[in-house]
Amino acid sequence: MCGIAAILSSLGGRIPRKEDLQRMNDAMAHRGPDGEGIQLFTGARHAVGLGHRRLSIIDLAGGKQPMCNEDCSVWITYNGEIYNYLELQKELQALGHRFRTRCDTETIVHAYEEWGAGCVERLRGMFAFAIWDARTECCFAARDRLGVKPFYYVESAGALLCASEVKALLAAEWISASLRREAVPEYLTLGYLAGDGTLFQGINKLLPGHWLLWREGKLQIERYWDVPLPAVGNESRSEGELTEEFLALFRDSVRMRLMSDVPLGVFLSGGLDSSAIAAVMAGQMSAPVKTFSVGFEADYYSEFDFAREAAAEIGAEHHEIVLKPNDAFASLPRLIWHEDEPIRNSSSVALYEVSRLAGEHVKVVLTGEGSDETFAGYERYWATLFNMKWGGLYHRMVPDRLHRSCVRGTLWKWPLPLAIKKKLSHTFLNYSLRPEEIVYDNFYAIFSPEVHRQLFAAEFWDGCREENPYRDTMELYRRRDSGLLDRLLYADQKTYLVELLMKQDNMSMAASIESRVPFLDHKLVEFAARVPARFKLRGCNGKYLVKQAMKNIVPKSIIARKKMGFPVPLNQWFRRGFDRVVRSVLLGAEARDRGIFNESYVAQLLGEHLQGKRDRSEALWTLLNFELWARIFLDREGWPAIADRLAEAANLQPERNSAAVA
Repeated sequence: MCGIAAILSSLGGRIPRKEDLQRMNDAMAHRGPDGEGIQLFTGARHAVGLGHRRLSIIDLAGGKQPMCNEDCSVWITYNGEIYNYLELQKELQALGHRFRTRCDTETIVHAYEEWGAGCVERLRGMFAFAIWDARTECCFAARDRLGVKPFYYVESAGALLCASEVKALLAAEWISASLRREAVPEYLTLGYLAGDGTLFQGINKLLPGHWLLWREGKLQIERYWDVPLPAVGNESRSEGELTEEFLALFRDSVRMRLMSDVPLGVFLSGGLDSSAIAAVMAGQMSAPVKTFSVGFEADYYSEFDFAREAAAEIGAEHHEIVLKPNDAFASLPRLIWHEDEPIRNSSSVALYEVSRLAGEHVKVVLTGEGSDETFAGYERYWATLFNMKWGGLYHRMVPDRLHRSCVRGTLWKWPLPLAIKKKLSHTFLNYSLRPEEIVYDNFYAIFSPEVHRQLFAAEFWDGCREENPYRDTMELYRRRDSGLLDRLLYADQKTYLVELLMKQDNMSMAASIESRVPFLDHKLVEFAARVPARFKLRGCNGKYLVKQAMKNIVPKSIIARKKMGFPVPLNQWFRRGFDRVVRSVLLGAEARDRGIFNESYVAQLLGEHLQGKRDRSEALWTLLNFELWARIFLDREGWPAIADRLAEAANLQPERNSAAVA
């Protein structure tokens, strides 16, 4: 896992210099502490600079980048792992290609020479790379099928800049950071952007499963892979057949991800996915598996007992870290800098701390991302199917006017316990059956579109009131001519999962370790897409097939437990003095002068939360992160100075406690 950088410019325009690439490399030093490289070229029509930061995993001595072919006509800067590179290497050698190293980077170079853009279809793994082909004076770049590795780019005055992180693009000093204002409503609704844009004006993401070609100042982008539709006629396959095929694919995926010349381990939450990975790893390794877990002071939020049980079952060398509130708020500005965007998931804090812990022992970790989005693990999937089934009957029986005035309009005033009202609020009693409402307002929205007029300052709202925050998401949802569950999964795989993978990549790389995701091997994802819906979701039992496959591999208590997924006790923390942090940031002069949010509405949210009227922790977290992000990237205020100001506001003293468990 590494950091890549590239600047490509037409002659007659601005020419990339070594200093430009050096600043880009320096901005990503955490991604590659083991080495760096820069190459500059001048062709007949173009000037090119390639940069690279290296985290050495395979062929520690011979993998220096940027790397070229035999005659130095094709150069690559690459981030990722190609797990089938040895098989490809043999095939390419038979075709006459000569190899100087035993690393996967060189395999991509020769694969591109042999198959051109078609090389990406032969790669099995995670990758983001840029290739400069001096023979045709073009740049070919690609991102892996699921988006495990990041790739950002920007076009500027006839030039193309590419990098693993936005901060590296900005460090080149060819562009400056400015807010893409039309993206703010979508970001404040979902906490991420579903399309190829970012919060930065002009900076885009190369979408998963796409390649990019830049020639003579013109950019071409094509999709080379997509999640397949459910297979017709697959309904006749038995549970036993599907379970056997899943196990074979999963074991093979884990085996391939044990490829390493350095120590590796696994993040172990004590949930089904990470426990399954750890158990299969243990069966394929001669030494004890190194496992790493994070927990919290509050018992409800701690998963240590389950993680310890899973670790003991396989005889693992288990390590733990306890995350305390001070750790979270003290590290927040730094983590926003690492993610290049406001932190959507508070679990990023936990992920960063467990990555730091793992980095003291290993250089590679396996993680459980992807299982929920491919095998229907979230409660929102079965809840949506329930709502669609019974909501249709309800809305046929209850006139819309009566529903809006007597049911939806008064639900939160009903004399019921708060927990019951919260559950009812996620049903058809509170929403229409339009997917924008019953799915996305219901289970995804931090600030639903109906509150945007209150949320945004008047002038800002006037400029973005026509923006539809669900436009890109609904295009994906409607792209599938398939069943409801498949539509939900597909949209999540293209949006929500990509956000999780960005978090996973940036938080692990912040600690200079590589993370690998066995559940997202593309062959396993393609298999999951073909699995009939009843083997993914049975009643309210998600990941049914995965659970059946793991019955004799992980402890029964872990299979039966309720999903938690790195929960962070924000609700408690915001009531433990950290309201001072929120108040100082969101109601301070900087936020007021920015003119994006309605200060009185923000104050109302904070008041409702502190008084216990409503849980507004997620909303406050989102606003807090957005404002801190704006200070770091738009105002160019260094994150250390911001961290000091937050510490002063809350009187924080960072606390950290880790231990190995025999």
